[in-house]
Amino acid sequence: MIDDTKDILAELIAFPTVSTDSNLHMIQWLAQRLGDLGAQVEIWYDGSGNKANLFATMGPMRDGGIVLSGHSDVVPVADQDWTTEPFEMVEKDGNWYGRGACDMKGFIAAVMAMAPRYAALDLQRPLHFAFTYDEETGCLGAQALAEQLVEQDIRPAVAIIGEPTMMKIIEGHKGCCEYSTHFTGLEGHGSSPDLGVNAVEYAVRFVGRLMELKEELKPRAPASSRFDPPWTTINTGALIGGVAHNVIPGKARVDWEMRPVQKSDMTFVKDAVHDYVTRVLEPAMQEVCPDAGIETEVIGEVGGLEPMEPSEARELVSALTGGNDVGVVPFGTEAGIFQDIGMSVVVCGPGSIAQAHKPDEFVSIDQMEQCLDMLERLCAKLV
Repeated sequence: MIDDTKDILAELIAFPTVSTDSNLHMIQWLAQRLGDLGAQVEIWYDGSGNKANLFATMGPMRDGGIVLSGHSDVVPVADQDWTTEPFEMVEKDGNWYGRGACDMKGFIAAVMAMAPRYAALDLQRPLHFAFTYDEETGCLGAQALAEQLVEQDIRPAVAIIGEPTMMKIIEGHKGCCEYSTHFTGLEGHGSSPDLGVNAVEYAVRFVGRLMELKEELKPRAPASSRFDPPWTTINTGALIGGVAHNVIPGKARVDWEMRPVQKSDMTFVKDAVHDYVTRVLEPAMQEVCPDAGIETEVIGEVGGLEPMEPSEARELVSALTGGNDVGVVPFGTEAGIFQDIGMSVVVCGPGSIAQAHKPDEFVSIDQMEQCLDMLERLCAKLV
């Protein structure tokens, strides 16, 4: 099985599925293999037609199935100092190197190597394969896939997201919400500040409110939170605006993010920001210029994975791996999207997140063997 996995991973790495580019060749390759095994295969395209999700099912078409999920896209290799060819798998020192080796084509390769084994079983429980696009740029594919599942009334019970966790079971992670807030003021000469609307100054006031909210979020942390830090965080990534020392800036932009521990914090921050903008900042701006205003652009909103009791996914994967070490992680995944539509979800996959997004990305053969062992034990839970 490990040799088949190696061959499949080499094929997958050879597809340069950087998020800015199409993933269709990889999706079609996966769809062909699963279709040849008798799976019912759906390919759901995005609006451009250049990207697609794959959702395939083996076994009975009914509720309560198990989803094995991974994203097809990878981060860019531009300006990275690789010692191997990024899109050509290389084996060295017990590792398989290549872009996406651990994040997360390694898991997909293991699943596909096991697919013929699953197809040969008399499956009593549905087994679903979910391979998505654009996880690295806001989990866009998973959000679209979740909408399709709801529309078609497909209701799996459990999802295993194979992100690299060193095969440790992860039952929780924070969400990731990214925004760009745009300020439109009124330009003028710096000697007459009252005759203009200084977009940069209003952006600074906006950032000040974000800093206040950072502190207000700390006491909201759940007593049981295992995250580090345990509360929802806010980060101001950039404040851009202005053209010269003596010009009142008419445009500015604040790029910011929050990492919610719980969905109620996301609502708390968004409501507080909206209230401050509409009640305080915009009225002051529009006293001078009625056309002045503030707009917040949503770059991506992905909820976290919240630990749940009971957790069928945790119990299942604990039985498959023999591990009781369950934790939480700071990085985000698509898991919360699946949880939001009613599934019990954990993250568990081969490789280390420390290798993700870096030059000379790799996954160890030992980790891949552990993943195959887990997927092999899944057979008994499907018949």
